[in-house]
This record gives sequence, C-alpha cells and structure tokens, in this order.
Amino acid sequence: MVEWAALNETLVYVGTYTRGRSPGRGIYLFRLQTENLEVSQNITLVPLGLAVETPSPSFIDLDVRRRLLFAVNEIDEFDGRPTGAVSAFSIDRTSGTLTLLNQRPSMGTGPCHLVLDKGNRNVLVANYGSGSVAVLPVGSDGRLGAATAAVQHSGKSIHPDRQKGPHAHCMTLDPANRFAFACDLGLDKVLSYRFDARQGKLTPNDPAFVSTRPGAGPRHMIFRPDGRFAYVVNELSSTVTAYAYDSNTGGLKDAQTVTTLPEYFDGANTGAEVGVHPSGRYLYVSNRGHNSVVLFAIDPQRGTLTYIEEQGTGGSTPRHFGIEPSAKHLAIANQDSNTVLVCRIDAGNGRLKPSGVFASVPSPVCVKFLPPLVTKLRLKPPSNAERSVRESSLL
Repeated sequence: MVEWAALNETLVYVGTYTRGRSPGRGIYLFRLQTENLEVSQNITLVPLGLAVETPSPSFIDLDVRRRLLFAVNEIDEFDGRPTGAVSAFSIDRTSGTLTLLNQRPSMGTGPCHLVLDKGNRNVLVANYGSGSVAVLPVGSDGRLGAATAAVQHSGKSIHPDRQKGPHAHCMTLDPANRFAFACDLGLDKVLSYRFDARQGKLTPNDPAFVSTRPGAGPRHMIFRPDGRFAYVVNELSSTVTAYAYDSNTGGLKDAQTVTTLPEYFDGANTGAEVGVHPSGRYLYVSNRGHNSVVLFAIDPQRGTLTYIEEQGTGGSTPRHFGIEPSAKHLAIANQDSNTVLVCRIDAGNGRLKPSGVFASVPSPVCVKFLPPLVTKLRLKPPSNAERSVRESSLL
C-alpha cells in the first residue's frame, strides 16, 4: 500500500538588511502555524531562529524541488572587487536551516533582486547600484557558476536624485522562459532580452525596451500565470501599469496605468512590491508611506485593473510580501517596524484578513514560503493475522 505524507510543515524564510538602525544577521526561519491555536490567534509564525548568517540577503528565491535557496548579498564590495554577491544555500530537510554552498560576484554593486529561471538552471540578478544585470548558472549540486552574461545599462531620466543613472531593480521571466525583463528605475524603462536558458545568455530584444511615464521609476514586474498580461509597480509615482504581452515577440503594450493610493492620502509614498494571485484574478501592490497592501481585480479578457480595497499592514514600510503557493496566505515584511504580518487570503474574493499577530524580525525585506516536502512512503502490508482481525471487526 502506498500513501502520501508531508515530511514537514510550511516554512517561511525572511531576508533582512544587516545594516542600518535595526540590523539583522541574515536569513531568519519560521514555521507557518494555522491550527491548534487559541481562538483569538488563528494563524501565526513560529520562530525557529536564524537560518544562516550572511550579509544583507535582501532578496531570496527558492528551488522547492531540490531544497535550495538563493540570495543576493546587497553589498558594494566582494572579494576585494566593486561588486555585490549572490549566495547559494542547501536547505536541511529536517530543520530547514541553511548551509552555504558557494558565493559568486553579482557583476555589479548593490544587487537587490534575483529570480530562478523556470528550469532552475540559472539565477538572473539585478544590480541596483551599478545599473546592471547578470546571469549565473546553477550546477547539478546547487552551486553557482561564474556569470555567463552581464549587461551594463546606461542613461538617465528626470528625477533629480533617483534617476541620475541606471538602477536595475528586478529581473523577471515570462512563463515560457524565453524572454527576460529588467525594470530599471533610473531609466524609466522595462528592458527586454531574449533568454537562452541552456547557455545562460541575454540578447537585446527588438524592440529593446518599453518606456514608462517620465519619473515613474519602474521597480518590480510580475506576469499573470497565463502569460497574457504583465504588471509593473512604479516606485516613484506610486502607480501600477498593466501591459498586454505578445509571447511570440516578447512585446509589451501599455494597457492601463492606475494609482496605488486612495484620493484622501497626500503624504509621501513609494510603491514597492507587486504580486498576482495564482488564480490570475487578483493583483496586490504594497505602499511604503501609506503602509498598505492594495487589492485589484484583474479583468480576465483585457487584463485591466479595478480597485477593490486597501489593507493596512500594521507596521511601517511594507517593502515586500510573499504569497503562499497554495494561495491561502500572504506575508508582509514591514521593514522599518521590524515585523512580519501574515494574512489569510479569501479564496472567493482575494481579500486579506490580517492575523493580528506580528512576528519580530530585524529589518525584514523579503518573505518566501517553502511548502511541505511531499514524498511517497511505502508502508508494510498487513499480515494475514492483521487481516483476520480487521475483517472480524467488520462483522
């Protein structure tokens, strides 16, 4: 007889800044607990300690199948060179703690974002400080190889302080793994590359970019699961832009730009994270200043957005949020209040229901869920004697 069993529970990894007023020490580990709690606490994060100590792992990504974690080290010098780093870790299948496999230069300063390609063959990294992007191959043992591609952006835009030069803020891949996109906040451009996953190469697409509105500051980008539309949160203008996507050419066509802020708010704010519900029906965007996560409905045919509601984060500067793969929970990293808040996601309407229970984390930046590892367990078949007892109990 063969049965399925989960070897562990859902784990939550939180990357931090290891500098500033409340510096962290690296990547912190929690267990998502949703049952056997007091009535007033229907969900919480159980702290499991420091998963690994490493400098400013401000963004992380996971290879769920091979139990690997990759992190940028958002620094400006590594091995005596003017570059940040990318680190590869193995995940202990019992404790969830991390062991460093190796580190490689990120090929630019201040790396702030990375993503694994769809086949888990390569890590694509964005270097904010130098305004460059790179590709690092991932070996069969999970170790990172030397960069197979590195591209330096150039130019500027209109903001007198934030757009004096290029600032690559994220790398995103389309669902087909054929095109890679770099949001460059300093250029007001989303740059498009043809991506060769086998060789780890980036080739400028034609057209090579799509421009945002001047001063918008494109930050992060996400595709709807079906690949028909993409969404970019613009940091400086606190807006989100919907693009129709041509998967054959890698072309983006501006369909709509909407504010992420309510009319009554006139304070300082910057947009931060954007995420799509796995159903493709809802979009979430975080606001730093207004300190909220805003929910939009996505039109299934046109891909356009309709505001539904805002949800306060209970903290300050919600830099990033992570959506659990099962789409049951969303976790928000409140960087400047040193807390992480978990919310339930209503399956029917996408609305968030905060737990009201805050996990304490110094300078949290990025939150990622690691679902349980499921494996086949072969159970010993019952003996003849056991069968006889079982059959007699049915009489």
